[in-house]
Amino acid sequence: MYYSNGNYEAFARPEKPEGVDKKSAYIVGTGLAGLAAAAFLVRDAQMPGSHIHIFESDPVAGGACDGAFLEKYGFVCRGGREMENHFECLWDLFRSVPSIETPDVSVLDEYYWLNKQDPNFSLERAIMSGGESAHTDGKFDITPEAATQILKLFLTPDRELDDRPMTDFFDDDFFKTNFWLYWQTMFAFQKWHSALEMKLYIQRFIHHIGGLPDFKALKFTKYNQYESLILPLQKYLESNGVTFEFNCTVTNVIFDITPEKKVAKQIVLTRAGKEEKINLTENDYVFATLGSNVDNATLGTNTEVPKLKDEPGSGISWELWRNMAAQDPAFGKPMKFCGNIKETLWESATVTIDKTIAPYLEKCCKRDPFSGKVVTGGIITVKGSKWLMSFTFNRQPHFKAQPKDKVVGWIYALNNFVPGDYIKKPIVECNGIEICEEWLYHMGVPADKIEEYATKHANTVPCIMPYVTTYFENRAAGDRPKVVPDGAVNFGFMGEHVETPRDTVFTTEFAVRTGMEAVYTLLNVDRGVPEVFASVYDVRVLMESTMKLMDGRKPLEVMLPMILPILALLKYKIDNNVVTDLIKKYGIM
Repeated sequence: MYYSNGNYEAFARPEKPEGVDKKSAYIVGTGLAGLAAAAFLVRDAQMPGSHIHIFESDPVAGGACDGAFLEKYGFVCRGGREMENHFECLWDLFRSVPSIETPDVSVLDEYYWLNKQDPNFSLERAIMSGGESAHTDGKFDITPEAATQILKLFLTPDRELDDRPMTDFFDDDFFKTNFWLYWQTMFAFQKWHSALEMKLYIQRFIHHIGGLPDFKALKFTKYNQYESLILPLQKYLESNGVTFEFNCTVTNVIFDITPEKKVAKQIVLTRAGKEEKINLTENDYVFATLGSNVDNATLGTNTEVPKLKDEPGSGISWELWRNMAAQDPAFGKPMKFCGNIKETLWESATVTIDKTIAPYLEKCCKRDPFSGKVVTGGIITVKGSKWLMSFTFNRQPHFKAQPKDKVVGWIYALNNFVPGDYIKKPIVECNGIEICEEWLYHMGVPADKIEEYATKHANTVPCIMPYVTTYFENRAAGDRPKVVPDGAVNFGFMGEHVETPRDTVFTTEFAVRTGMEAVYTLLNVDRGVPEVFASVYDVRVLMESTMKLMDGRKPLEVMLPMILPILALLKYKIDNNVVTDLIKKYGIM
């Protein structure tokens, strides 16, 4: 497997790998990584679809990319997906997946046209409690001291960031900036999270720094992620003969491990309440998704509080990873990510509102939510709210089956264990009505109307997810396994808890990339995997993003306060610098 960029590789079709007709594949999980792996097996490895089997413990595909009307609850989306034009592997995949909306076009085609005709941008990024603008006004408000802290992290080599939290680099001077408000609420970072992942995010998305305040860099699907992405992909795979087995739980993969090689020998699974075992040869490939961020998620209702499952490491996907990791240190350390639920938990709520509440939404986002076009254009954060609440409403209808007089949106909080401003208890102790009341209070609904509106004009489905930000937990080299571990003959790992260079977790791109890399490596697909978009190495992007971060101030205006800390960095050894690493890599010195 190798990385590439440019149209020569992008448009090429690889030759059929030798012997692929005699091989088969078993995929664990129907999240985006698992479905992508199946699609690359069909399209690029040219494996017969009938040789590909996908196991899923749930009754429906999609994993965290969900969206459904559930009889007891109503419309539910546990989360949403923000995408951009340089998700190279994602778009490489969906250019080949037929639309289920429009004949003779791909999912990429319809997505591209939609976002051309109705480009995304926000007219209000943050409000104060009461629904009035917070007047962040597109400014980052970064001080020279905060800028120096960002620069220091940016230049620190990855090898020196093992197990280091962001607080090793940033102080209150940084955490008080609008930049951190935008960043934290958009990506769900917390102060205790990995400095390494923070650095990777800054480098990965540096070309979008200027779009942070208004989300003009983002693109969204027409409907929820399940109906717009997962369902077309599933139908594509089924049309190619791929077998899906739902309500089927893989509990372990047994490996034969020697100094020379590692071979997956057996799959252990539970189907219809009975344990079964599938024996494997070296021509039978296993692609396993490690650690789901929606494992052990629980739903509540308007009147019921969701029950928190708080045993660290529990849940189908985590138990599978733990069982596999017990067989070889190269398979990672799952408890490093799922062992502190208080750090990784957050709660969201899907809210369905009617035309009584819609005017308050329109006041905040400055758009008609019934227009069929962009509504909020991304999250709106209630600045200073005790729960650190944000909410978003994408294009409506968000579900194909959604009534025309309803609007469906999504609320979430980052301070999950702090009493609210209106509801005097933490969000994790609230039912749907109480979460909606807190939201309506911040939207400026009069106090004497809040209870009536939350009860009679809204349906709110809370969801507690213990493992949402496991991806951001502090880690060291080796805590995440390689996509294909050294010596692996017939297996690979996928999802958001594996190691791949330069890309960032908690994205659709990372999931698809890991599935692609696993297939290309194990099946010897002779075509380049698109490299992570290299904007961080483009001096034009670096200069533009620097000016954006300084809110348009000229460099000399901030250079003097910054010059001494920058010079202090030169006290490090000459090899203690990513710039020097780059120079060495290409043989310049």
